[in-house]
Amino acid sequence: MNKIFIIGLPRTGTTSISVALLDYGFNVAHTAYTKRAFELADVISDSPCFCDYAQLDKLFPGSKFVYLERELALWVPSMQMLINKMLVNLDLKNGIFNPVLKRTFNDIFKLSTTAFPDDKAHLEKCYQQHKQQVLTYFANRDDLVCIDVSKPNSLGELLSFIGVSTAPALDSELNFPHLNVGRKVACWKEHKHPNKVNSNAAGIEHRKFFDY
Repeated sequence: MNKIFIIGLPRTGTTSISVALLDYGFNVAHTAYTKRAFELADVISDSPCFCDYAQLDKLFPGSKFVYLERELALWVPSMQMLINKMLVNLDLKNGIFNPVLKRTFNDIFKLSTTAFPDDKAHLEKCYQQHKQQVLTYFANRDDLVCIDVSKPNSLGELLSFIGVSTAPALDSELNFPHLNVGRKVACWKEHKHPNKVNSNAAGIEHRKFFDY
């Protein structure tokens, strides 16, 4: 089944886009760590998508991908806050976070091999490298869209890309909700909606981690 994968880095608006698409009838997982979660969700964002988009492209042919952009001057301090808040629990050996989350963060942000993972220059390099890798991978293809959720009608642009029709008169009003502002990181957990998919949804294989 075709999926929609949100492959922007953390702090680029993954929660905002996930919450917005719930109201358009999509089953949405903000992070997905089991095969069952991937089966249940129409839209998957954040980890592991920002890291594993190439593998997901092969596993779910015909899917669409959404890269989220954000001005570096805004993204870097937000990412510094998140890294410092999560760093201990992202440790590959002793951290208590989900193994998939730890792997993807360490892969993109080189946490275990960088002396100062919250360094401004280091994070800017990680952002630029990730962006270039995404653009190179999807070059000359029509199944990727790049959007900035803070721009006017960014939601309208996304809905058009994924084939959701809207009333033309509403186009200028189709903007994403601003969530997880400042030090806020848990808006997804707090948001109640019947279309939310549990990241650790258990199926026949119980809670087996998604493995490529």
